[in-house]
Amino acid sequence: MKTLALKFATTIVLLASFCTCIGAQPQPEHHLQFQTMPTQWYEGLPLGNGWLGVLLWQKDKHIRMSMDRVDLWDDRPMPEIDKLRFDWVKEQVLKNQYDTVQAIGDEPYEKYAAPTKIPGAALEFDCQAFGSVKSARLDIGQALATVEFSNGVRLNSYVHASEQIGFFGFENLKDPSFIPELLIPNYNTGTSGKTGNSVEGQSLERLGYAKGKIDKTPNSIRYHQPTWNGHFYEVLVQWQQTGDNLIGQWTISVDQVAKMPRLNKKAVEPTRWPSHQAWWKQYWSKSSVHLPDTLLEKQYYLEMYKFGCVARSNTPPISLQAIWTADNGNLPPWKGDYHHDLNTQLSYWPGYTGNHLDLTASYTNWLWKTMAENKRWTKAYFGTDGLNVPGVNTISGKPMGGWIQYSMSPTTSAWVAQHFYWQWKYSMNSVFLKQKARPYLLDVAHHLDQITHTENGQRKLPLSSSPEVFDNSVKAWFLDFSNHDLALVKNALAMTTQVLKPSEALYWKKIQEDLPAFAQTQNSLSIAPGFSFEHSHRHHAHLMSIYPLKVLNFSRETDRVLMNSSLDQLEKAGTREWCGYSFAWAACLQAQAKRADQALEMLQIFARNFCSINSFHVNGDQKGGQYSNFTYHPFTLEGNFAFAQGVHELLLQSHDGMVEVFPSLPSTWRDVSFQNLRTEGAFLISAEMKHGVVKKVEVVTKKRGTIYLRLPEGRWTIPDGWIIPYGNNPNEYRIKLSRNEKFELINLNLSDYELRKKWYN
Repeated sequence: MKTLALKFATTIVLLASFCTCIGAQPQPEHHLQFQTMPTQWYEGLPLGNGWLGVLLWQKDKHIRMSMDRVDLWDDRPMPEIDKLRFDWVKEQVLKNQYDTVQAIGDEPYEKYAAPTKIPGAALEFDCQAFGSVKSARLDIGQALATVEFSNGVRLNSYVHASEQIGFFGFENLKDPSFIPELLIPNYNTGTSGKTGNSVEGQSLERLGYAKGKIDKTPNSIRYHQPTWNGHFYEVLVQWQQTGDNLIGQWTISVDQVAKMPRLNKKAVEPTRWPSHQAWWKQYWSKSSVHLPDTLLEKQYYLEMYKFGCVARSNTPPISLQAIWTADNGNLPPWKGDYHHDLNTQLSYWPGYTGNHLDLTASYTNWLWKTMAENKRWTKAYFGTDGLNVPGVNTISGKPMGGWIQYSMSPTTSAWVAQHFYWQWKYSMNSVFLKQKARPYLLDVAHHLDQITHTENGQRKLPLSSSPEVFDNSVKAWFLDFSNHDLALVKNALAMTTQVLKPSEALYWKKIQEDLPAFAQTQNSLSIAPGFSFEHSHRHHAHLMSIYPLKVLNFSRETDRVLMNSSLDQLEKAGTREWCGYSFAWAACLQAQAKRADQALEMLQIFARNFCSINSFHVNGDQKGGQYSNFTYHPFTLEGNFAFAQGVHELLLQSHDGMVEVFPSLPSTWRDVSFQNLRTEGAFLISAEMKHGVVKKVEVVTKKRGTIYLRLPEGRWTIPDGWIIPYGNNPNEYRIKLSRNEKFELINLNLSDYELRKKWYN
C-alpha cells in the first residue's frame, strides 16, 4: 500500500502529464524552474487561493514556507484622520499654510505602524541532511511547488484552490524524527522596534501586541496571536508520518479557532488533490494566448497564474501584496494596504479580457460591502451626498491618509466605478446592472455633481490633483481641473448615462456638456491648465483619457492627433523616474494608439528589468538602473497584472461598441493566436495569424446581441456565404447573434505559403 506522501506525489505526477496535453493549459516552458532555492522572501515560489498564500524559499540553511492570509489586518483607525474636512483643506491651501494639513493627513501614515496588513507565520524545515537542492520548480498549470534534494528527498506543496487549507508532503525521508518548526512573527521581542518608513516597513514590534501562545502535540502546532483591541488570529499545522514519508496541512483563521478536517491515512487521496487540480484545469481553460516572443509569453502566463492565486469572488480584493505579505520582521511595503490611485485598479485589468469575471467580482463585491463606510466618510470629509472612496484605505474601507491629494482625492470613486461598469459590460448581466452597477454609478455621480460647482459656465473642482505630481506639497493641489480628474469625471458621467434610460440620463449629459476641454500644450495633453508635461514621472495620470478610461478614441482624427502627440511627449520626457508598473501601463497606452512596436518594447523592458526571479514586480530596475533611477525592490502586484493587460491590448480591443481583432500587432509578429478572450458585450473571441495572415476569427456570444467587428484586411466569409461590410470601412462588419451562438469567419486571402501547401496537397 502506498504511503500518504507517495500517493500525493504520484497523483501529482500523473496529473501533470495529463495537463500538458490540454491546449489551453500552460506549457512546461512557462513554469518556474531553479537549480537552487530562492533566498529572499520576495523571490519565493508563490502559491495561493485568494484566501491563503505561501512563499517557498530558503532562509539560511532551512526551507521556509511563509504563510499568509488575505484578511490578516490590524484595522485600528488612523489617529486624527477624521478631523480633516475638505473645505478646511482648501482654506489652508489658499492661505499657503499647508503644513497644518500635512500634520493631520500625511504624517500619521509614516508615524504610526497601524492600520496595516500583517503577516501570519512561517514553517521551517531543517533539510541540511538532505544535501543540496537539485531543483526547485513551480508548475503553474496545477499550482504545485516541488523541491528535490540530492539524496532523493522530495518536497511537494500546494494551497488548495477551493478550500482554506495548504498542504505539504515529503517523500523518501530517512529520519523518522523529522518534523516542521513554526516560526512566529516578531510581534513581541521585548523591544520597541525600529520605525523605518512605509517602503522599508516599520518593525512588527511597533504594533504593540501581547506575546502569542504556541501549543504543541506530537503531530500538531497551534499558534494563537492576540492583535488589536481583542482581535486575534490562529495558525494550525498538522502532520502524519508513515515510513519514510510525511504529509502535512495548515490553515490560518481570523477571530476564530483554527480548524481543519484531520488527515485520513486510509483515504484514497488524503489531500483532496483532484478537486484542486480540477479548479486549475477549469481556470486555464477560460482563455489562452500564443505569442512569438517567448519572454513575453512566459511572463504572461506567470501573471495570469498569480491572478488565479490572489482572487476569488468571496475574498477581499487584491491589495499591494495580497496573500504574500513580507516575511522579514517588518511591515510590508506601504503597509500592504489598498491603494486606489492605481494599484487596485490595475490589478484587475486582465481579468475582464482574460474571461475571469468570477474573479474580478471580488473587487466590486468588496467595494459594495464597504460602501456604507465609504458614504459615511464622504459625508464627513466632503460634505456631499453620494459616494466617494478613500484613495488609501483599510480592509474595512476606512481612510488611512498619507499624501491626501491622492489618498483623499475627490475623484477616486470615479475610477473604481469603472470596474462596476466593466463587470456589467463584459458580462451583460442585467441583474448585476440593476442591483449594483447602476446604483453605484449613480451614487458616484451624485457626489461629483455636489463636489463641483459652475464658474463662468463651466464645472470646476474646488481642488484638483494629478497623482503623484509634486508629491504631497501644497503645489500638488491645482485650482483648475487636472486632466487626471477631468478624465475621471467625464468618464464617470458617460458611464452613468449608459446605465440609465435616455430620459433619466438628460441631467447627467448636461453636466457632461458643462465640463471643460482637456488642457493641452502644443497639441499634447498637459497635467493641468498652465502645467505642461515636461519631466519623467512614474504615474501616467495626465493620460488617463487614453487608457484606461478611453475617453479619447483613436478612430476620431482629432483624438488620434492628440494621442500621438501626447505619447511622443511621454517618450521625450524619458523613463528615468518610472517604476516597473509605469512600463506596463505605457504598453497599454501605446497599444491604444496603435503604436505596437513601442508597446512591445515597454513589455519587454518590464519583463527583463523590473521583475524578481519568480516574476514578482519589484518596482525598481534590477539591472542597475538601465532604464530607471529607481533600483530598489519593494514588491507590489499591480505592475504584473497591468503587463498581462498590455498583452491583451495588442491582441483585442473593445471601444465605443467596436471590437477590433489584432488591433496593434508588433511589426515582427507573424505567428500569433488567442482563444476565448472576452470583450464588452459578453463576446468570446478567438483568432489565429499564420505567416503574417489572419486565417480565421471565431465569435461565441454569451448573450444575445449584435457585434461590431473590425477585422484585419482580408476576404472574409462564413459557412453560409459572404458577410457584407457596413459603413465606410471595408473591414468593419455587423453581425447579429443569438445567445450562446458560435460564429466562424474565414479569410480567403491566403499567404503564398498556404497556397503552396494547398498545391502540394
